[in-house]
Amino acid sequence: MGERLRCRDTINLRLKSHIKHLIDLCMEFALLLLMAYNLIGEEAHEWIGATMFVLVIVHNILNINWYRNLFKGRYTAFRVFRLILDLSVVLSMIGLMVSGIMMSRYVFSFLSIDRGMTFATALHMISAYWGFVLMSFHVGLHTNMMIATMRKAAGITNQSKVRTTALRIIAALLCVCGVYAFIRRQIGSYMFMRTMYVFFDFNEPLACFFLDYIAIMGMFGCVGHYISATLRKMPAKKAAKEKGRNSENKQS
Repeated sequence: MGERLRCRDTINLRLKSHIKHLIDLCMEFALLLLMAYNLIGEEAHEWIGATMFVLVIVHNILNINWYRNLFKGRYTAFRVFRLILDLSVVLSMIGLMVSGIMMSRYVFSFLSIDRGMTFATALHMISAYWGFVLMSFHVGLHTNMMIATMRKAAGITNQSKVRTTALRIIAALLCVCGVYAFIRRQIGSYMFMRTMYVFFDFNEPLACFFLDYIAIMGMFGCVGHYISATLRKMPAKKAAKEKGRNSENKQS
């Protein structure tokens, strides 16, 4: 009986974990579509935004334990980094939802909000671009888990230097393309509100727009992955140094 309960709990945890990652990917995909505001149409933009609103709520419900454990345990450098990043994502999503509802002409038009449009427009713009970058960072924190899932699905069990090198080369190329697209698309100007109006080239194929934003997403995801990997190693290095000092003290 006990083994059955443990097995059921394990299955439930795995299922919940897969659902969380699926929702994260859906949110990132939805945000990618939302960045093409003028290219997909205002009404479609609002309905995708409303879907994003629901996904954010479900995401937070599934991660309620994260809020409960905020003041528990020891804070390592990685945990501090993740806390700041996660809270920043939450703030950007709140900014997006509030400003989106205020500006709505279709989904929430029944609210008849006609004031504060200048504030709502500025908040929506800064929340959208910061949210896009921060969520890309957030996805990068889970790269190892996603790779492990893909390895398992593909039946890969052995380590390969060739495969690792190839993946690193692809990541490097993605980062180069991402930096180029980030500069060309003037994302930094929108994030810091140096430019108040987003430029869209309506003659540009939608695929090119999405490829640029996918490259930017991948670039920030790679940066987030390597920052988190470095911060995760810091406690181990610190413990190794303390162990070395203790052994030296014993010998002396």
